[in-house]
Amino acid sequence: MNNVSFMKKLFACAAMVTISATATAADIGVSISIGQPGFYGRLDIGDYPYPQPRLIYSRPIVVYPAVDVVYEPLYLRVPPGHYKNWKRYCGRYEACGYPVYFVQDRWYEREYVPVYRERHGWQEDNGPGNGGKGGHPGKGNKGKGNKGGKGRD
Repeated sequence: MNNVSFMKKLFACAAMVTISATATAADIGVSISIGQPGFYGRLDIGDYPYPQPRLIYSRPIVVYPAVDVVYEPLYLRVPPGHYKNWKRYCGRYEACGYPVYFVQDRWYEREYVPVYRERHGWQEDNGPGNGGKGGHPGKGNKGKGNKGGKGRD
């Protein structure tokens, strides 16, 4: 009977260690913003005179079209596997039911990003003033440069 009690305690401890390790791993997050390498998601074309988007398909793709509702089209940059199998991935971008235009990577990198960065105050080498860590203008290292980095401080 004593062995059973010991085994229960051992199992409970192992379960708590597993749960706390999982919670710790889940708390770690990575945030990538528009204008950074590796960004995939919605692009705000809006009123700003961005260069005309270069599209992968000339017509928008709509998965699960809404009945009696007309949505404005979305412009998205997604990995190649996502636009090729859009029905599977539209939920990740909260874009099911919307007409979606997929922009070409070359257009995004060479035309959209430079205009976006200029408009939002990005520094060429260091992102938005925070040592190359990306994010939003005005946040980060409070203008102290890229300590230890290879920037041009």
